[in-house]
Amino acid sequence: MANAQAGGQWYPPEWPERIRALASGELAPVTPKRAATVMLLKDTGDGPAVHMLRRRTSMAFAGGAYAYPGGGVDPRDDDRHVRWAGPSLDWWADRLGVDRAGAQAIVCAAVRETYEEAGVLLAGPAPDAVVGDTTGADWEADRAALVARELSFAEFLDRRGLVLRSDLLGAWTRWITPEFEPRRYDTWFFAAALPEGQRTRNASTEADRTVWITPREAAGGYDRGELLMMPPTIATLRQLVAYGTAAEALDAAPTRDLTPVLASARLVDGEIVLSWPGHDEFTQHIPTGGAPA
Repeated sequence: MANAQAGGQWYPPEWPERIRALASGELAPVTPKRAATVMLLKDTGDGPAVHMLRRRTSMAFAGGAYAYPGGGVDPRDDDRHVRWAGPSLDWWADRLGVDRAGAQAIVCAAVRETYEEAGVLLAGPAPDAVVGDTTGADWEADRAALVARELSFAEFLDRRGLVLRSDLLGAWTRWITPEFEPRRYDTWFFAAALPEGQRTRNASTEADRTVWITPREAAGGYDRGELLMMPPTIATLRQLVAYGTAAEALDAAPTRDLTPVLASARLVDGEIVLSWPGHDEFTQHIPTGGAPA
């Protein structure tokens, strides 16, 4: 079971042992899998709210923690033609720091996971249109087939004659799971506004609750220890507080730094110091034989 340290920061109790094993060479880092997650925004009277889901407490990774819809890249989405609107694949490859195939797979993952876990689809019948309603038995059948990986996202778009609206996404930040974690992800975080006419719902089997909450409210809940979150989640929430509308946040996205954030652990004066570059609030000091301080 995870611990909450420093407010609502998610902290697995096995980390100290794994960190020591990595430092001694007994543990070899696993290669991180590419993933994407989306901060879905909608305007309220108190500024933009973000859609968050709470991971089931039974989940092996970050159980009970609040997060955004997201998941791993599907390899099938990097080599098949996808009807595409918005910036070119070359533009996205440069922005995300990958090749064209990787860019397509990452953007497809962002759009697909938002549909799979929140029922919101950033695609439309034309480059300047977005679907208005994704409810109904036929939509649900396709969504279930995507979740089961019986249907690739490219096939789903083709079947419905839809164009992926990459222009509705703004690449926000990039975090890589620490080297001592058994499950590692290289995750690109995107921002997007809830399309008009669409509604979110809890479509994820991994979540037991979903909320629309302002970044300021969510950060306050974290600071009081009421909402459990991983460092990337609370870090992005704090960054979103500055924006008065969803459009303002999306306008800021193209200039944001996508240098990956990767935690480091080092031994200093008999204790492990765990830190995330550029995010001092997450620094933890772990006695070599105990839990974090």
